[in-house]
Amino acid sequence: MEVRALCIQLVRITLLLLVEHVHLSDSQKTVAAFPKVAPNKQQHFEYRTIVVSCEGLEGLTGWRVMKKIKEGIRTCASTSAGPCKITNVFSIDSGEYWCEHQDVKRSNAVNITVTAGSVILEGPVLPVMEGEAVNLSCRNKMASSNLTADFFKDGVHIRTSFTGELTIHSVSKSDEGLYKCNISGAGESPESWMTVRHETQRINTRQDSHPSHDCSPHGFIVLRIFGTILLFALGLAMVLLHCKKERDFNLFDTFLPCLRFSVNRSQTAESPV
Repeated sequence: MEVRALCIQLVRITLLLLVEHVHLSDSQKTVAAFPKVAPNKQQHFEYRTIVVSCEGLEGLTGWRVMKKIKEGIRTCASTSAGPCKITNVFSIDSGEYWCEHQDVKRSNAVNITVTAGSVILEGPVLPVMEGEAVNLSCRNKMASSNLTADFFKDGVHIRTSFTGELTIHSVSKSDEGLYKCNISGAGESPESWMTVRHETQRINTRQDSHPSHDCSPHGFIVLRIFGTILLFALGLAMVLLHCKKERDFNLFDTFLPCLRFSVNRSQTAESPV
């Protein structure tokens, strides 16, 4: 009986691992690309227009723009695919924006901040590479000319600029952090995080006009299914080979609980939140 119990336990473990493998394989593949934001800055005044687009990422079409704001996660555009244009933005539009393609691929996210205040810090939306020059601008909604501004990093004052501009000529990892600015008499901007990456972490920020030669999402799905079946077959064969001398071993009684678990897991994953 001890051998029979061991065999049953091994088969169940094999099936549970298969279910978990399929569940993880169904998760989205994150790609190195980022959405394109226009105007190209993190912070925006209210009542302005913002366009977030994904078309051309990795040579693919049919991307949809998603957003995560205080109200939850939802499709950004009014249509299922295409760029997301938000006119008359408000502070409630602040959040994370990213691209999804056929529920298989997902881009990295960008942060967008919309403020009702009078001051914003204009900085890069995407991560910057070490050695590149970065320009930060402190803008007052009520004045078109540049004003004296104080710049802060991680809450510490780093520079006073009489032009409202702060230029870092060759950024390094130590420049990464939270930045904000203040214009006397006008107010303070929100904080924005600036990410600095090494050359080996260079990101795909291009909107390619030609299709890529990578495998299509359908190709990845086929490979995942084939790999899952192969792993399951090998694992089950090893377990059955080990248990073949046990006469009381009932394969159906062992499979049934695991099959029920797999069905329940799939139904739970597919049910809406």
